Amino acid sequence: MDLTGKTALITGASRGIGAAAARAFAQAGANVALTARNADAIAELAGEIGENAIAIPCDVSRYWEVEAAVEACLKTFGTLDILIGNAGVIDPISHLSEADPDGWGKAIDINLKGVFHGMRAAMPVMQQKGGGTIITVSSGAATNPLEGWSHYCASKAGALMLTRCAHAEGAQHGLRVLGLSPGTVATRMQREIKASGVNPVSELDWSDHIPPEWPAQALVWMCGPRADPWLGQDISLRDPEIRKMVGVA
Repeated sequence: MDLTGKTALITGASRGIGAAAARAFAQAGANVALTARNADAIAELAGEIGENAIAIPCDVSRYWEVEAAVEACLKTFGTLDILIGNAGVIDPISHLSEADPDGWGKAIDINLKGVFHGMRAAMPVMQQKGGGTIITVSSGAATNPLEGWSHYCASKAGALMLTRCAHAEGAQHGLRVLGLSPGTVATRMQREIKASGVNPVSELDWSDHIPPEWPAQALVWMCGPRADPWLGQDISLRDPEIRKMVGVA
């Protein structure tokens, strides 16, 4: 994929899939706008990437901050062509009967409302210029209930429906909207899951998880026409055929 002249805004870019995606998009020639709550981490990553990267501290649970991030991206690079909605949290893992309402709600604010905030801020910009790609990092939890993950499953299910709605409304305006379900990835989130000891995912060995560079490469691939059959849906990186097409088999 040659993304020279394109600009991608990536949420949750301070670590894991987001940081790997920032490097992958930059390697493909794109300008990258990196957003996260950890200002130091994204500043360091932007410095590593170079002049075609900008770090924008942003809490996706606050719409005005996401809107300001889009404006900063446009001011710096003049365009916004790709939005990667990656920011997400797994804490607090707990059973419904014991869940902290504030913690449960905070996860919804980040995992679900954060995706909406990104779409709401980016879609008018993309529609005005006649097109763009919006990809949400999804999960198998969007369609499968898991013990202790009610907040995560509910938020990812909601984000999948947002993907479908954005496709239904945006396709006529040239928008490509889809999701990536990467499977289990070797990131800090998996260490938090392991520490919880709740449900079978916590019992997986570290070697069972794929490296974050795989979903990062998939996200770049999804910006091209070969991913068009999955518009309005999630692409599963667990699928061996998808892995072959992406080039990570």
